[in-house]
Amino acid sequence: MELGSADAFDRMGTLGVEEEFYIVDADGRPTSGIDDLVYGSEPPEPLAGRLDHELFKFTIETQTPLIEDPDEAGAAVESVREALVDHAADHGYRIAAAGLHPAAKWRELDHATKPRYQAQLDRIQYPQHRNTTAGLHVHVGVDDADKAVWVANELRWYLAPLLALSANSPFWNGFDTGLASARAKVFENLPNTGMPTAFDDFEDFQRFERRMVEYGSIDDRGELWYDVRPHTGHGTVEIRTPDAQTDPERVADFVEYVHALVLDLADRYESGESGTTVRRELLDENKWRATRYGRDTDFIAPDSEGVVSLESFVQRESDRLGVDGLRSLLGAESGTAIQRRIHEESGLDALCEHLTLD
Repeated sequence: MELGSADAFDRMGTLGVEEEFYIVDADGRPTSGIDDLVYGSEPPEPLAGRLDHELFKFTIETQTPLIEDPDEAGAAVESVREALVDHAADHGYRIAAAGLHPAAKWRELDHATKPRYQAQLDRIQYPQHRNTTAGLHVHVGVDDADKAVWVANELRWYLAPLLALSANSPFWNGFDTGLASARAKVFENLPNTGMPTAFDDFEDFQRFERRMVEYGSIDDRGELWYDVRPHTGHGTVEIRTPDAQTDPERVADFVEYVHALVLDLADRYESGESGTTVRRELLDENKWRATRYGRDTDFIAPDSEGVVSLESFVQRESDRLGVDGLRSLLGAESGTAIQRRIHEESGLDALCEHLTLD
């Protein structure tokens, strides 16, 4: 039984960034490449030991090395991406980035043969068979297990605005879904996903984690795929909400804000602040608004009295935490809007080319 420990939570403010990508051919179309890129040869630094694949043979995941200085996060992301693009090119592939690949038709794609994924396919069936999603995951180190749980609880309200700013997946299985983030809805069809409930403390969370493994609901703790979670292996709080980003500068913007927000919440925990009580149904409603409308929505306030516009959220958080990335994200054309514009003006071939990394 793979379970973590409270002892893992021993450092505050470290960072790690996980990005999921697509392996594509010369025309930017999905192709099976994990045998070559993951198993066929040793990847170069900084990918060595930090490159793995996901459910399909055209999906691949990278991890940055541990980032001690948040100012170095952008450079770390760029370095990992450059190494992945070069590694793929050495084997005749390209790499694409988006929450969903618009040309990926799950019935026509090969699943990975790794026992972990085969077990998931057997257990979950249809929802997992079609899970062609790619996300951005940000880990922030927390130096106390109970603090990590409290921070994760508080982060839940902030996830919908983050999803709205990250939305980069209007197309799925070859058609426009009408959603800003179809990835969010496709992924949410899996068990143990979406918005988690609040936990009383670390003991409460670990009891839940243990029971899910003991009762056969999951094979290991890594299959708790909620939008935010205390990661009991890394000793971090992990935000898993955003769509994968095509532009690495947007990744750096998200990392800047998430890091500042986690540190702020950790300070509030240390000050004895009581947690916010928000109905799970309202959190789900906010996430739906972000999923459906992306930038063009507002969010029910934490106290459920009134709504908060995305613009006011960005301005308030930017001023409060002294960050710049949120304004950059809001000021730029959204990933979803870019994809729809390119598809309408130039077609699917041009969109596939746009999503590939140079």
